[in-house]
Amino acid sequence: MIIAIDGTLASGKGTIARRLAGWFGLAHMDTGRLYRATGVAALKNGTDFADSGALAALARSLDLSDFDETELRTGEAGQAASRVAALPEVRAALLELQRAFARQPGGAVLDGRDIGTVICPDADVKLWVDARTEIRAARRLKELQAAGETLSLEEMIADLKARDARDSARADAPMKRAPDAVLIDTSDLTIDDAVDMARRAVEGRLAQQDRGCL
Repeated sequence: MIIAIDGTLASGKGTIARRLAGWFGLAHMDTGRLYRATGVAALKNGTDFADSGALAALARSLDLSDFDETELRTGEAGQAASRVAALPEVRAALLELQRAFARQPGGAVLDGRDIGTVICPDADVKLWVDARTEIRAARRLKELQAAGETLSLEEMIADLKARDARDSARADAPMKRAPDAVLIDTSDLTIDDAVDMARRAVEGRLAQQDRGCL
């Protein structure tokens, strides 16, 4: 079984994906981590973000064990990830890695921005996780402030809007909801309620498939 979870930054999709993977006994991949690692590697190496060939080479040679999770969660890492993710060469370099992970025995849960539309268009279940921009900004701001970064809520809202626009407008694999993805709006939900809603959505889709309704 393959579960594809897409959505916006700070919507809760990563937490939902991890919880669902545990519930259904599936492997989990945060595909955004691949792009954050590529962006961080570019920053460390002084790679020109306009050099798509060099960035693709970095993506192909990634060893995620070389990266500390803290450095992958900074605001700078997020911005770098969004920039490299807009490059077709980088996305192509990481495409088969993600698909191979999804095809492993038993299946997997993958979360990102193009899982249900590009990476696994035939996934058994697709979810789109989102929340109002102000809610997402407050969540992300709290995370960054806990890591010692200084940013105002207004700046965070502007940052998220720019990030959403960039991710949605890129020519290659833009962030968008798959037509058959179930919407999970986490704006006014606790994380436990959001996970429960997602779990019920997965079980509902699987039940429909068992009845031959899809």
